[in-house]
Amino acid sequence: MSLLGFLIAVCAVITANIIEGGNPLALIDIPAFFIICGATLGAMFVQFPMGVLAGAIKELKWMVAPPKPDFHGQLELLEGMANTARQQGLLALENQIASIDDEFTRNGIQMIVDGVDKEQLVELMEKELEMQEYELEQRAKVFEAAGGYAPCMGIVGAVLGLIHAMGLLDQPELLGPAIGVAFIATIYGVMSANTLFLPLGNRYKACNHDLVKFMNMTIEGLVSIASGENTMQLKRRLDAYLPKDAKNKE
Repeated sequence: MSLLGFLIAVCAVITANIIEGGNPLALIDIPAFFIICGATLGAMFVQFPMGVLAGAIKELKWMVAPPKPDFHGQLELLEGMANTARQQGLLALENQIASIDDEFTRNGIQMIVDGVDKEQLVELMEKELEMQEYELEQRAKVFEAAGGYAPCMGIVGAVLGLIHAMGLLDQPELLGPAIGVAFIATIYGVMSANTLFLPLGNRYKACNHDLVKFMNMTIEGLVSIASGENTMQLKRRLDAYLPKDAKNKE
């Protein structure tokens, strides 16, 4: 829906421009586009390491298809693992590791099979969660930073346009259009920040929150399995993590 929202915002601006008698083609300005994109990207290169930028670009697919952790499916998986562990022992879980899609869960089960004690298991899993959470937060900050830089670069573009317009003072017929073009960069900067970059940053934060919640749920379940708790105890531990729609499936 985020891509649809962006298109709605752009179409609303273009429609309002047409209603006011403006020409949509007048909003197309290649130099302004290069100023906003190039200068904003350059500023982000200064602020972030290449790995963080590459990760953020890679996850641009979240704009169309954000991750949707399957909390209910994870609960069922952990319940099944708990049953297996109680009936056949913890070593029996090794046969199921290959069938687990989630790498975080797979690593946790492997540690249980390898005989890692509960305290160390929690410490290692929480450290891995902390590192992943940090990486996800940095990727969200990429778009938040772009949302801050783009309007400023729009002002730079406007000033450059006005400098050019001042050179046309002896040509009044060209001065008006030149001033109008000067402010297109400002439009690009403000629009891109408020309809794309900042909303994307907030979308990343929401996705990150769900992913971290899913990982915390997994840690709780793994601790329950390592402790030899029955499925009812495990379910009581994990019920708090289930979204309302997942609880309704039960």
